[in-house]
Amino acid sequence: MEAITNLSVRMVQRYLPSAFVLAVILTAIVFVLGMTVSGQSPVAMAGYWGDGFSKLFKFGMQMVLVLLTGYVLALTPAVQSMLTGLTRHTSTPRQALVLTIVVSFVCYYLNWGFGMVAGAILAREMGRRVAVHFPLIVAAAYGGELVRGPSSSIPLVIATPDHFMEDAIGIVPVSETLYSGWNIALTITLLVLLVIFFLLQKQPERIVRLDDSGDDRPDTQADATAGHSPAERIENSRWPTLFLGLLAAAYLIAQVVNQGFSINLNTIILIFLALGLILHRNSVAYLKATEKAVTAARGIIVQFPLYAGIAGMMTNSGLVTQFSEAIIAIATPGSFPLLTFLSAGLVNFFIPSGGGQWAIQGPIMMEAAAALGADPAQTIMAFTWGDGWTNQIQPFWALPLLGVAGLSARDIMGYLLVWLLISGAAIAGTFMLLAAFG
Repeated sequence: MEAITNLSVRMVQRYLPSAFVLAVILTAIVFVLGMTVSGQSPVAMAGYWGDGFSKLFKFGMQMVLVLLTGYVLALTPAVQSMLTGLTRHTSTPRQALVLTIVVSFVCYYLNWGFGMVAGAILAREMGRRVAVHFPLIVAAAYGGELVRGPSSSIPLVIATPDHFMEDAIGIVPVSETLYSGWNIALTITLLVLLVIFFLLQKQPERIVRLDDSGDDRPDTQADATAGHSPAERIENSRWPTLFLGLLAAAYLIAQVVNQGFSINLNTIILIFLALGLILHRNSVAYLKATEKAVTAARGIIVQFPLYAGIAGMMTNSGLVTQFSEAIIAIATPGSFPLLTFLSAGLVNFFIPSGGGQWAIQGPIMMEAAAALGADPAQTIMAFTWGDGWTNQIQPFWALPLLGVAGLSARDIMGYLLVWLLISGAAIAGTFMLLAAFG
């Protein structure tokens, strides 16, 4: 295992381009496939790309704000003290890896947006305190991203009355998907495998340490210019950020009282925003932290529209439909969930958006499942796991974590490529057992 991982790390570091260049390469591949496989003209493919380019503007802004508000919250004195307490008794790389994996995995399970920021911040704190190979612990923090928990949109949509596919497949309750016995067992198995895999990794002789300049520590010193003018006294006063933070908190409390507790991206942003505003000492400190966080978000800002363009070409050229129909043609009722998992994983590499991929590919696969007599709940979860599986080697979803960690995709993808194979075997094996034993 160590030899395989070392080979993977060396190959990735040598040949994997930057996340931005990879997005451009994927764009070119889909552009060519649209012309050669779907028979589209270059003008048509360019049009599909342009039509899709702006589709992720809203989602991209949400992701920027998740990262920004989460990072700013992490720079508050209160959170830094909490991280210090959490890591105080962690003194060895093995302890650091286990704690980072378990905490990150649980956070990802509860909500992927929360897990993304929490895992990155914890890995960074571990890198600061423990002599651990920093790319290794960042990869370990990201490894749990594939888990499918209560915030997984596809099973939740299918369990909701009046969903857009109800006439074809009916309502499939989450007790048969997310909270089925086999899915819970698979989730626990993946956590155990993730811990074992990273504990088996040997620290290199020359470890890469966190490049810690100390500039992400909270500023607790009084501003030397405070009090020189009314404007400066207001800027260094506690009340502007406290008022805005309490306003956001009041809105969240009212939402819970009136509509019940529900976590989505907008909720996470508001929670992070409220806590960050309340816990920073004034607007000057908050904006200084924001300035540091904006740099970490640059990859999201530039690359999300590129993947929206890829999705536009994949969808409008008919490539997704053709690929899905080719899978259906060779499927049997028993093999269909497994093939759904593999096909969703492949398409996800080009359309790394679960909701967008489900809207395009989901109806085709579910109609085929009904025609074949395949289990709908298993098919739904196969699609859901496939959508998360190849995120391990798709830098799109790693961008927020990499931004906080200050690393590039090639620093962690060697480890994650091997983890992709291990986790894929576990997930595929589960669907094979379900097909064999029902």
